[in-house]
Amino acid sequence: MPFPAPLAIAVFLTIWFVVLFAVLPFGIRSQHEAGDFVQGTDPGAPVAPRLWSKVLWTTLIATIVFAIVSALAYYLG
Repeated sequence: MPFPAPLAIAVFLTIWFVVLFAVLPFGIRSQHEAGDFVQGTDPGAPVAPRLWSKVLWTTLIATIVFAIVSALAYYLG
């Protein structure tokens, strides 16, 4: 393992949050776009954010990116 455990966790979590912010806007339709307004909410609020799906996709992508980073650190370091 190229990283000590605490560093590996920190690197993975950093990658995970960066990927999360990249994945969050995918597939979002606002109430304004969908024409489905809920009284008292912002028209830009998402209709169905599907957060669990995004968490799973984020974890999958972050795991792949972390594996690439680990391999590069192992072979280049």
